[in-house]
Amino acid sequence: MTHPFALERIHHVAYRCRDAKETVKWYGRVLGMAYTNAFAEDRVPSTGEHDPYMHIFLDAGGGNVLAFFELPHQPEMGRDANTPAWVQHIAFEVADVETLMVAKAHIEAQGIEVVGPTYHGIFRSIYFHDPNGHRLELAANIGKPEHYEELRRLARAMLEEWDRTKSAPRQAEWLHKEP
Repeated sequence: MTHPFALERIHHVAYRCRDAKETVKWYGRVLGMAYTNAFAEDRVPSTGEHDPYMHIFLDAGGGNVLAFFELPHQPEMGRDANTPAWVQHIAFEVADVETLMVAKAHIEAQGIEVVGPTYHGIFRSIYFHDPNGHRLELAANIGKPEHYEELRRLARAMLEEWDRTKSAPRQAEWLHKEP
């Protein structure tokens, strides 16, 4: 069966922020993201409800856009208490491990706590939080083409095993053994 349409790319990913101006400054200073534009409305276009907001857009590189909503008339933002804090995060790719280490030093120099680098088999990454409490990850790919091909080959079998057992499949055990 042919799908009736094709996606081009992610247009933007939107999260909530506590303070739009602070968020723009932080992402520019810490990650070098340019603030590109904003929408501000008193009424939500898709629902018509009165709920003033500021919707800011940041250039995350490579045609990727990260956006935030400041919602001053909504209850204070929180997170899903039933999901561990390490699960929901935004991951950005950097060129290589050397760049990852430069980024880590830059972020730590600003007084931000950084975890890692952490080994993930085909990439290494660091983790830290933005001023809104969102967990961020910077990742540097280290896998070889044959690693990615092997993971593509195993993907369906791993998903099927997970679906049956709800235990971690062992087909890609090599991912967890740091050289």
